[in-house]
Amino acid sequence: MSNNYFKIAVLPGDGIGPEIISESIKILDVIAEAFQYKFEFDYGLIGAEAIFKTGNPLPDETLKICKESDAVLFGAIGDPAFDNNPEAKVRPEQGLLKLRKELGLFANIRPLKTYASLIEKSPLKREIVEGADIQIFRELVSGIYFGEKFTDPEGAYAYDICKYSREDILPIAHMAFQEAQKRSKKLTLIDKANVLDTSRLWRKICQEIASEYPDVQLDYMFVDNAAMQLILNPKQFDVILTENMFGDIISDEASVIGGSIGLLPSASVGESNALFEPIHGSYPQAKGKGIANPIASILSVAMMLDHLHLHAAANKLRQSVEHAIENKYVTIDLNSKQYYSTSEVGSFIADHIKYSEKSYYNFENIKIGKSTIV
Repeated sequence: MSNNYFKIAVLPGDGIGPEIISESIKILDVIAEAFQYKFEFDYGLIGAEAIFKTGNPLPDETLKICKESDAVLFGAIGDPAFDNNPEAKVRPEQGLLKLRKELGLFANIRPLKTYASLIEKSPLKREIVEGADIQIFRELVSGIYFGEKFTDPEGAYAYDICKYSREDILPIAHMAFQEAQKRSKKLTLIDKANVLDTSRLWRKICQEIASEYPDVQLDYMFVDNAAMQLILNPKQFDVILTENMFGDIISDEASVIGGSIGLLPSASVGESNALFEPIHGSYPQAKGKGIANPIASILSVAMMLDHLHLHAAANKLRQSVEHAIENKYVTIDLNSKQYYSTSEVGSFIADHIKYSEKSYYNFENIKIGKSTIV
């Protein structure tokens, strides 16, 4: 990685993945022009698309591309051919799980931010969600998803083992504490320490390292209560730290607070690799219809730019996304009466990066459903 040249692995994946990734590449092309960077894109197969073409949800060539890149930009995986077939032995999700493990992506970071102009889209009352701003740190390569699994051949019983070690917990715990120091200095560990030994280990280790961050207030909350508190009072949370399965569930619950899962990005990071993806799935019902919301993928690009230390570009991109949202230049999930296609939203955001406050889209035309570059 040089100061202005970056190799990006691009894994569009399944369903709407290729459509939203196309808009993210459009954004990166404009960022490169505006900030004098050069991005080289190497494309790889993953998920159902990879299974259909190679029989392998993560081909060796894809893994090689990812390991040789400065960052990975990922779309989505999943296909009804597998979702509706519990007997399938090879599944798209196996590709992503293996990729996370092979790249050592131990921390999944999911920011949740509410937008004032979209509060009415939230299923919760304005006074509950307005101003919510949460950063969730989910451990990604251990726990029950990666533990030993067994199903009795007769189908009478099965088990999944949840296992954690000190080495699994320490890196992401330090990362979460450090993020809390940059924000409101409050960290909540979500666990089930009244029942689970693994949760008690998480608490023990977090208590040990808390002394290294004396300015951070460390709180604890059982996961069942946390699921309830996210709905009752999400603004009480700032940085959340939790294990793999609890993080999967809690972050999906949090995703709807702001009004649309189509707005939320994520980063999965390790010691030397990082992957950036929207948190939504492959949404196969929308494939090819031009209705998918590209903003979560585009905001994942902003997280990627921050990871590459291109902070000015990341900030400009976020400002451009907020500009589109405030002016209701959004897809059908955010405005069913006056909406724009996946490509139109991507172009609007790209154009704002390029021209900013100069001349770009004519808002009088936008109001009547047309857009022109002036």
